[in-house]
Amino acid sequence: MNTKRLELGDPKYNTTDRVVLLLATGGGLGDAPRMPGTVGSLWGPPLVWLWQLTGLPTWSNAILGALLFAAGVPLCMRAAQLMNAKDPGRLVFDEIAAFPFIYLFVPVTFASAVFGFVWFRLFDVLKPWPCAELDRLHNAVGVMADDTAAALYAAVALVGTMAMWGGLP
Repeated sequence: MNTKRLELGDPKYNTTDRVVLLLATGGGLGDAPRMPGTVGSLWGPPLVWLWQLTGLPTWSNAILGALLFAAGVPLCMRAAQLMNAKDPGRLVFDEIAAFPFIYLFVPVTFASAVFGFVWFRLFDVLKPWPCAELDRLHNAVGVMADDTAAALYAAVALVGTMAMWGGLP
């Protein structure tokens, strides 16, 4: 299995494959030597915060999440092929794409960004039902779906946390 860092400048990759690898690795954050999923997830809260700046309601994060999920299936499938692995750790687009679902009911603030991030990483690592079952699909849908399920758990936990914290609008 080839999990070493893929050089985007390698002439064997065409432009499309380079873009796929750039997106799949979260601009290279997935190449972090330790905890690439956690490091790559750092793109999630800023992504949702930028979406929030459009002025759309918080529930519209579901639209963004669905679009990212739909784009992520073929993107993750191609990236996994290029990386010669089913779900390589450096593939972090699935984590990033899940973040809009975390903030379905709570807008991104500094506090909600931190709590949402922590809850997501906890559920992504623990993989409660059905996350583990989705992860075992061993295809691009499973790669995307297990993180989306973890994000929905994180969304519920975040609502509770922010209610206790006093940070709900």
